[in-house]
Amino acid sequence: MKDEQSLPDEQEEKTGVSRRSFLKVFTGTAAGIGISQVFNPALVRALTKALEKHPVLWIQGQGCTGCSVSILNSVEPSIADVILKVINLEFLPTVMTSEGQTAMENLYRVADAYNGKFSLIVEGAIPTAADGKYCVVGEYHEKEITMVDLVKDLGSKAGSVIAVGSCASYGGIPAAKGNVTGATGVMEFFKQYAIKTPVVNIPGCPPHPDWMVGSLVYLLEKGIPELDSDGRPILFFGENIHEHCPRLEQYDNNNLSEKMSDAQGCRMELGCKGPNTYADCYKRKWNNGMNWCVDNALCIGCVEPGFPDSFSPFYEPA
Repeated sequence: MKDEQSLPDEQEEKTGVSRRSFLKVFTGTAAGIGISQVFNPALVRALTKALEKHPVLWIQGQGCTGCSVSILNSVEPSIADVILKVINLEFLPTVMTSEGQTAMENLYRVADAYNGKFSLIVEGAIPTAADGKYCVVGEYHEKEITMVDLVKDLGSKAGSVIAVGSCASYGGIPAAKGNVTGATGVMEFFKQYAIKTPVVNIPGCPPHPDWMVGSLVYLLEKGIPELDSDGRPILFFGENIHEHCPRLEQYDNNNLSEKMSDAQGCRMELGCKGPNTYADCYKRKWNNGMNWCVDNALCIGCVEPGFPDSFSPFYEPA
């Protein structure tokens, strides 16, 4: 990890941005501004040289690929800048052209060449039942590679691991009541196999692009961010949804909605999980800043451990 001194004068002159102003974006001092909205070409250029020797491998397990789709929706910077310049992405099945043996060979080549010096992103839960056979991700040297195999191998070689999405963080929907696959999140999996690599959880169904890009760049530039008790960066997951809800005043006045179509009223009685949910969705919003869940419906607590079972309004969890 690099120190926190300013960029060299000549680099600052070329980019028009100092290291300090860059870090403000990721340490939260630029409050209320989405990372994807303030990232500009000068910042991208400032990062390119620093990150070119730190590859990122993004692997996918038991999930819906929604986290990949979310980061592909990045507008500023463009997704091309994100995956080619900002994070030096070497492997992501959703967007890469190679496949089969060629893709797996490149994956292991990078992991071996940069042992201890690459970042691993895990998307999707890890199904551990049936020796991992519920999720075979490829073949290597004529041997089936399961998600269990891949996370054990790459997880122990990585310098850091980011679990993106609620499935990779805590098991998510694949681990919900009734599953038979033994789905689990990265941290729990690492405990089971005594893997010591540090893990940062970026939950959400899916996570906001800012959370993913911002956490990774913070990790590369400054080190592990301050985490809460659930392994999430406080930078993005330190604020309570309910306390920042546009309907908070109506809750305080005991004006509660009776049905979802009510124009006024707090929706807590309809199942809103905002009081038990911590994320800064309210200031980043989604779809390039257009809206967020509470604008149209209610918070379902997707960034919290235990989602969906512990946050379902339809039944009591066992």
